[in-house]
Amino acid sequence: MMSALSRRALGALSLLPGIAAAQGAPRRGGAITVAQCSANRFVASAQTARHPYFTVDLTTRIPYNALVWVDRQMRLQPELAIAWQPASADQSVWDITLRPGVRFHDGSPLRAEDVVASYQLHRQRNFASGQIQRIEAMADGRVRFSLDAGNSEFPYVLAEYQNMIMPAAPVETIGNTGIGTGPFRFASTDPNRVAVYERNPAYWREGFPYLDRIELHNREGQQETALAGLRAGQFDMVMTIDPRSVRNLQRDADLVVDSGGGGHHYVIQLPKHPGSPFEDKRVRQALALGVDREAIIRLVYGEGNGWVGNDSHLVAADPNFLAMPRLPRAEAVARARALLAAAGHPNGINLGTLYWSPQSPEVGRYFQVLQETAREAGLTMALEQRPADGYVQFRTGDNDLSKGSFHRFAMTAVGPRNPGISLFRMRGDFVESGHWRGAEHDRYMALYAEAMREGDATRRRAMFAAMQSLLHEEVPALLPAGTMTFSVRRRHVQGFEFHPQIWSVRFDEVWRG
Repeated sequence: MMSALSRRALGALSLLPGIAAAQGAPRRGGAITVAQCSANRFVASAQTARHPYFTVDLTTRIPYNALVWVDRQMRLQPELAIAWQPASADQSVWDITLRPGVRFHDGSPLRAEDVVASYQLHRQRNFASGQIQRIEAMADGRVRFSLDAGNSEFPYVLAEYQNMIMPAAPVETIGNTGIGTGPFRFASTDPNRVAVYERNPAYWREGFPYLDRIELHNREGQQETALAGLRAGQFDMVMTIDPRSVRNLQRDADLVVDSGGGGHHYVIQLPKHPGSPFEDKRVRQALALGVDREAIIRLVYGEGNGWVGNDSHLVAADPNFLAMPRLPRAEAVARARALLAAAGHPNGINLGTLYWSPQSPEVGRYFQVLQETAREAGLTMALEQRPADGYVQFRTGDNDLSKGSFHRFAMTAVGPRNPGISLFRMRGDFVESGHWRGAEHDRYMALYAEAMREGDATRRRAMFAAMQSLLHEEVPALLPAGTMTFSVRRRHVQGFEFHPQIWSVRFDEVWRG
């Protein structure tokens, strides 16, 4: 657990040149143009295009900072907070200490009141922050968070990509100005298309950033166009590329391919409203067995570039990940067909239409393999691509079961997070679980609550394993396989590191050689 850290150590950490020094003396100045092939799911307007919930992609740490940052090894690192520690034995109250001397882009100082105002929005809009019951500005630059229950992993919530810190304003308008504390400030925006940033000369990390300007383009679902632009010199970097493109790009001497490590995977929500085939656990179990996960890795990602999921939101690189039992393909298909027969479908079942959106370059191929391999086990489904604009609203519907307005059999991409956030996503009142309910769900949530109150990491890990075992049996949602993350850049882009969480990429130390 992270406790208070010394200011001297943190000050030294903030001044480290990091990877830039390893690549020669960084040069200040210049600009780069970046294409992002995986973009935000929320559609911006002229009023919201600079808001951290609606930026052109998930790289919110260009103009903003959060209280905490998660590094490439998924470790907590200080950002606007220099210390965090529980203030109650049950982990339900947390105190954070703000970094002194930080200023927003408009020159105003960062205050505890700005954190309070920012989290008044986040607790209403960010799924992981709804647990916050009260935020208080304390003396000596501290902020106190009071939660609805214990959460031993709460500091990870403070690093979430939406949970950026903005100057205090009413909930209805906070963040619309685009003013943050980050290394770059907004110069111009074209909603959902491009954002242009310029260097923040008063950035709190002394000596950073190196670049004068970043131009960020949304190229969601347009990888080939983005790569053509890279080769033609239109772009200096393309982020979140199809893993199947990596080997070919590595042959180009002018390009460098970077891996962020274990990255995104897809959650397929299985609605359990009245009349849905997914109300029957046997159908869900048959689908989990019928999809050939290894084929997805082999045909979509390529050997070594993907990993088999376990129908939880945890990624395989997480030390808490519990692998599912693996059966030979023929046995898995036979068991799936037997489950369907027991559920009253001896000739197979039509699951309807599975909807998807091009949130990453390989997603269309992913769902074609899923569709074909499920058919071998007697589970048929149609596939329908939906446009990115408005997809979240389409996928979730009104999400009010009492009105009969149900969410859909549909996918969304999810990235790697800590177990506290990842396992919370399968709660029954969240659409990604298909509104899972019943005795096993209640047992799952009881284990979750117990784990969040537990300060000992070893005991928490045993509870996390028990929760994953429940998911293997119940299959509230399907998460078959995931991929490593990759980006490609021209060699003159120096000091860059990709990240398993694409929204946690930093450009502070990037320079143009």
